[in-house]
Amino acid sequence: MSQRTIWEEGRESGRHVVALGSATSLTVTFVDLLIDDKIGLLFDLTFVAIALTLALIVRPSDFFVVGVLPPLIMLGIFILLAATQPGSIADAEDGFIQAIFSGLGHHAVSLFIGYAGCLGCLAMRRRVLRQRGEASADVERERALAS
Repeated sequence: MSQRTIWEEGRESGRHVVALGSATSLTVTFVDLLIDDKIGLLFDLTFVAIALTLALIVRPSDFFVVGVLPPLIMLGIFILLAATQPGSIADAEDGFIQAIFSGLGHHAVSLFIGYAGCLGCLAMRRRVLRQRGEASADVERERALAS
């Protein structure tokens, strides 16, 4: 049997992945706000990296959790920022709802890339796991026929 690939390595539970993704994203948001008073490129790049990483470390039974997680993480962060520092994601005079939508609009490219990458990783992992399962089933059938 061949060695496991990166697509088969994920073993973390959905709960742990949600906690890790949320904590990491909040930390990056805090660091980005320390560097500048606005959410910028650092947040965007790390958001994409976090979304891809979460898709790679989750166990197969929790693929759905990670499949919906990236937009929820970004929305949750922007809700917190709209409530506390709306000027960091929108104009300082914007209201709560407007700040959320402005933030999502300004960071739509990173949301799209991160989410598409996350879903792509999950699809690839599912395909590899299915092929690996079919291959091991074929080996078992051959062993059964040989004996």
